[in-house]
Amino acid sequence: MAKSSTTIDVRHVAELAQLPLSKEKVNRFIEQLTSVLHYMSKIQKLDTSGVKATSQVTGLENISRQDEVDTQRMFTQQQALSNAKRQHKGFFVVKSIFHQE
Repeated sequence: MAKSSTTIDVRHVAELAQLPLSKEKVNRFIEQLTSVLHYMSKIQKLDTSGVKATSQVTGLENISRQDEVDTQRMFTQQQALSNAKRQHKGFFVVKSIFHQE
C-alpha cells in the first residue's frame, strides 16, 4: 500500500471519529496500519480450502432460562411512580431530548 493512500486512510478515519491528529500521530498510525495490512496480506495467502468454516471454537453454548414473569418481584404502577419527580396520567415525565426546529 502506498504511503500517500495510507495517509489519506488514516486522516479519513480520524475525521470520521472526530479526532484531531498531529502530524506525528498520523505518521505513527501510518506505520501501525501498514504493519497490520502487511500481516493481513500474509494471512490472505494461506490455503484454507480444507478448513471448515466456524463462528466459534470453544464448544460453549448459551444457557438460557425460560422467560417467566415473577409476580413477587413486580411493582405496581403506583409503587413504580412513588418516587418520580414528575408524572402525568400514570407515566414518568422526563426532559425532552429531541428539539423541534
